[in-house]
Amino acid sequence: MGTSHETRLKVLVNAFSAREGGGQTYLKSLLEFLRQDESVEVFVLAPDSLELPERKNIHRIRVRWPVENPATRAIWEKVCLARLARRLEADVLFCPGGIVGSRVPRGCKSVTMFENMIPFDRAQRRRYPFGYTRVRNWLLERIMLRSMEKADQIICHSEFSVKVIESNAAGLSRKIVVIPHGIGRRFRSEAARRPEWLSAESYLLYVSTIDVYKAQVEVVQAYALLKQQRHTVEKLIFVGPERSYYGQKVRNEIVRQGLQNEVLLTGPVPPDQLPALYQNARINIFASECENCPNIMLEALASGRPLLVSNRPPMPEFAGDAAIYFDPSNPQELAEKLRLIIDDPVRLAELSTKARERSQLYDWAKLARTTWTVFDAVASCNA
Repeated sequence: MGTSHETRLKVLVNAFSAREGGGQTYLKSLLEFLRQDESVEVFVLAPDSLELPERKNIHRIRVRWPVENPATRAIWEKVCLARLARRLEADVLFCPGGIVGSRVPRGCKSVTMFENMIPFDRAQRRRYPFGYTRVRNWLLERIMLRSMEKADQIICHSEFSVKVIESNAAGLSRKIVVIPHGIGRRFRSEAARRPEWLSAESYLLYVSTIDVYKAQVEVVQAYALLKQQRHTVEKLIFVGPERSYYGQKVRNEIVRQGLQNEVLLTGPVPPDQLPALYQNARINIFASECENCPNIMLEALASGRPLLVSNRPPMPEFAGDAAIYFDPSNPQELAEKLRLIIDDPVRLAELSTKARERSQLYDWAKLARTTWTVFDAVASCNA
């Protein structure tokens, strides 16, 4: 095929797996900050729910295949993806979902991205009952490692994720580039309007999917202990969709602690309401035990509100000294750290300032510029 990158870089993006918030936010930002000149052309395979920027050099590719189903999508990738890359004369095949599902044609380079950490955390995998999710994560670990071994370039979002890959496959770090995620502009606004459904009461906020590795049960237990230690008028609000059996486990713990009137599970909320939720919280909490790049924590940093964060890596790598850390498996520790700062206006103000300053390190425009530069460098090896 021969590279076309001296005149125009052609990138085929296989984003069929980007069906939820984080994956779609990443791709929207990557494409939004694509340089608008004649030097790059992008072809995108994506679900219809992903809105693409209206640019002359961005093209959506539609396929006549039931790619919504992971199994049939894998078959299509195996049979058709390389053919499509050859027909488009793509210089780079980018698979942000972590799986390169096809051989790439001669002259085309492959780039994958390490996003999903759960398959590589065996302790968290074992917390799921034996069944589909547990087997799927076991398979994903092997499939993702194979894709990374075959890829020409791997994009990671944290130094911690590089260590995880290296511990599973020595030598892969030589083809890894670390590019942290960014923070959307709307999260930096200081005038986000409080949602009408949100009561005027003060609250502690934890935004995240409700799942086994997010430690919402322990956060409920810590909140119960906090109420025993002080006159706590703040409500506790969980925002996010429920996954697996764990949502019911959280609800059972709320009832067991007698906190039905103090703890609110909202489910998912419209994305445009999240900045106001973060900014109006007395304290934001992020208790996840397993992350690659904690997007929610970065958004909370940008709100400029005090932040209590899990001490599991890579959270300290991202938040630095702008957060207070706790063991997410220890409700007593979280309760104690909440108690120490919640009535200390000086400490709360200090944490707020540090959070907003730290958030300036993470920018979607910077991520996009660096990523397109990586694609350019990878394609140059085709010549």
